[in-house]
Amino acid sequence: MATGWAGDGAVQDQIDATIKDGIQRVRDQLPKGPSLKRCEECDAKIPEARRKALPGVRLCVPCQEAHDHEQTAASGYNRRGSKDSQLR
Repeated sequence: MATGWAGDGAVQDQIDATIKDGIQRVRDQLPKGPSLKRCEECDAKIPEARRKALPGVRLCVPCQEAHDHEQTAASGYNRRGSKDSQLR
């Protein structure tokens, strides 16, 4: 496959880098440390069942949902941009 200035494995390198970045982003979002008894954003009580199910939990369900919604709004870096979009 002719890729212009790119090396022979450039496409696979981009795929690997995208996967590696995605895995690292998810690992960084995993809770760490002991669970909190009260939400660190709104100070609502975090139920014991939630603390047992998700060790290291720091947010109540409504705050976690809002946080998750904000995270999905950030799409990350697009490594698969077309040549036309890169030339503009």
